[in-house]
Amino acid sequence: MNDRYDFIVIGQGLAGTLIGYRLEKAGKSVCYVDAPEQTSASSVAAGIINPITGRRFVKSWRIDELLPEAEKLYTELEEKLGGQFRYELPLVRTLFNRGDQNDWDIRSCDEEYAPYLNSQPELSTLPAITKPAFAYAGVNRSSRIDLARLTEAYGTATLSAKRLLSEKVDYQKLIVNDKGISYGPIKAKAVIFCEGWRARHNPWFSYLPHRGAKGEVLHVRIDAPTPELMFKHRVFLVPRANGTHWIGATTENDFTDDIPTRANHDYLKSRLDEVLIAPYEIADHRAAVRPTVKDRRPLLGVHPDHENLFIFNGLGTKGASLAPLCSRWLADFILNAKSLPDEVNITRFPKK
Repeated sequence: MNDRYDFIVIGQGLAGTLIGYRLEKAGKSVCYVDAPEQTSASSVAAGIINPITGRRFVKSWRIDELLPEAEKLYTELEEKLGGQFRYELPLVRTLFNRGDQNDWDIRSCDEEYAPYLNSQPELSTLPAITKPAFAYAGVNRSSRIDLARLTEAYGTATLSAKRLLSEKVDYQKLIVNDKGISYGPIKAKAVIFCEGWRARHNPWFSYLPHRGAKGEVLHVRIDAPTPELMFKHRVFLVPRANGTHWIGATTENDFTDDIPTRANHDYLKSRLDEVLIAPYEIADHRAAVRPTVKDRRPLLGVHPDHENLFIFNGLGTKGASLAPLCSRWLADFILNAKSLPDEVNITRFPKK
């Protein structure tokens, strides 16, 4: 491993992978520090890109900008790493009653929403494996990103290039001054913290309103022909590359660890039993903590007192769609002094 780099990236989940890739693509040298024994949200999340969310069928924030950036960047990474990470999958959701149907019909008449809404989605074998619903609605331009496979492939590449330190970050080893950064024997011009929910323990950025939402999921094998689509009805059913389905997720704002619990295992199973009529077996039960922020917007920017300390955090439940565009914004900010959008700039939370 070299001892001099332009950047050290702390955390090689989705945020760290994408900002690191953009910096390397710009010709910068990057070293990564990541603890493989710590569970990241990227390794557990389904990676759903869903343009229409909520009971009121609202377009996701900046989705018209997010989608083309996501499609472009994930395709680039597939070509670079030689694997498939992006799967174009239609999303079918249930409408529970006449009120839902009316709200959907009204949205469908809106020119801004029309490209994303499908009032007659293809259901394939869905009715044969699930209980009947009042009605079904489809979401166009949805997809799933295999975040675990993507970050693992990128980590393998950086490890083989001897640019990955597989260890838990030790803040005592990180020396910051006007001349640069040192982490043990490694010297760099700047460091970018991409630590997810653990950033609440970061001595430089703990002043930010870091929150966390613990989520638990099941992986199940369904003993019946299943359609190649994502289905939302009480829980998400999302097909995975290995033939299992991702079922989730729970949300807990008060938590003490990121370990799966029996209570949430049973809760997810009971919700799945309300939806699925086909036999199934539970293959795995996993948990992780999503990095969230009180205003539901990512945290991007530079430390107010140290111009060589940056942060990329707070991607929350929509990380698969947010991270590509946010990583471009942050790379442009760092490399080209281009202003960050106010909605994501950490200056919205002044240090006191």
